[in-house]
Amino acid sequence: MPRLPRFNVTDFPQHVIQRGNNRRPCFRSEADFRVYLNFLRIAAKNHHCLIHAFVLMTNHAHLLVTQSRLHGLGKMMQSLGRRYVRYFNDTYERTGTLWEGRYKAGLVSTDNHLLACYQYIELNPVRAGMVNLPREYRWSSHRSNSEGSANSLLAGHETYLSLGNNTETRCRRYRELFATDLDPAVLSEIRACTNGNLVFGNDEFKDEVARRLGRRSRHGKPGRPKKQQSNET
Repeated sequence: MPRLPRFNVTDFPQHVIQRGNNRRPCFRSEADFRVYLNFLRIAAKNHHCLIHAFVLMTNHAHLLVTQSRLHGLGKMMQSLGRRYVRYFNDTYERTGTLWEGRYKAGLVSTDNHLLACYQYIELNPVRAGMVNLPREYRWSSHRSNSEGSANSLLAGHETYLSLGNNTETRCRRYRELFATDLDPAVLSEIRACTNGNLVFGNDEFKDEVARRLGRRSRHGKPGRPKKQQSNET
């Protein structure tokens, strides 16, 4: 089956995954994490993208992004990838590719599905057994979104902002989302939708996207996402 094109729509968030080639590390030191985030900040600003959540794992990165101009996300990822690969190869005296092909991205509806995607991203280090609590992991957006810590990279999505009319209330309600784990079926659906360039949302939203864009928005058998590898996080 031909590979589906990425979504090129404005004002809807997308869950992005960028993996290291052959699942090998793309971050080896604290400096690497910092450089990647700095390049991301610059690229997002230059290409009119808003970053709502992120986590940098050892061999891959997750981003929750909304582009406000067409093609902004693709240009942002291209700029980020090129600059970071140049830095990484120069730093570690290596050559060749760093990334595992194209980045993956799925469209996310702006309701509770989006909040589940926030959770999915920021709980990655917990699922991987790296920390016990998401706030213990330094290279994610969790402290900013759950405690109000300043972070110039992030822009709160309207769905996130609607959790409360002030920072204290909003952060408290956001932390409450993490009191329970995501349902395994939700985890599987998020993975399947992102890896397949599909839509994570309710059936009505998926149908509307398919109608407007004239493309498939879900797997051939709704509600039965592809089985994922056990080492997915």
